[in-house]
Amino acid sequence: MLPESTLSEAESLLAACRTKGVMLATAESCTGGLIAAALTAIAGSSDVVDRGFVTYSNQAKNEMLGVPLPLIEARGAVSEPVAAAMAEGALVRSRATIAVSVTGVAGPGGGSAEKPVGLVCFGLARTGSPMVTERQIFAGDRAAIRAATVARAFEMIRTAL
Repeated sequence: MLPESTLSEAESLLAACRTKGVMLATAESCTGGLIAAALTAIAGSSDVVDRGFVTYSNQAKNEMLGVPLPLIEARGAVSEPVAAAMAEGALVRSRATIAVSVTGVAGPGGGSAEKPVGLVCFGLARTGSPMVTERQIFAGDRAAIRAATVARAFEMIRTAL
């Protein structure tokens, strides 16, 4: 179950998207679909949410979003270039005008000195605008990192509006 604060923010974001005539797509790895789940938990969200891609494996990133495997091999799945390619792939493969992507290390294992647990890379692609990427390191356990990732993805979409 998603926290009430997340659902409230999702409802507000959907209303803002409706006002601007924006359709959304998500491309998610470390969140496993939580961004799309939060948005679609709100009744009537189908007029804003076009689709969500859950691309947990590198193969899925390649097959579903067109992320080049050599890019993943060179930079790693958790990188801003891969997040950018995921967002762009979601935008191209949907009717959305804004696509947000997330790829990260939610833990508790899988981290390294270079890519610690809590590292999340974001991409935001918008029709007719430059790509936006960022990297954040969130504290807490797996659930906290994933919740913080959803909140930041919502903020990025709101900023893009």
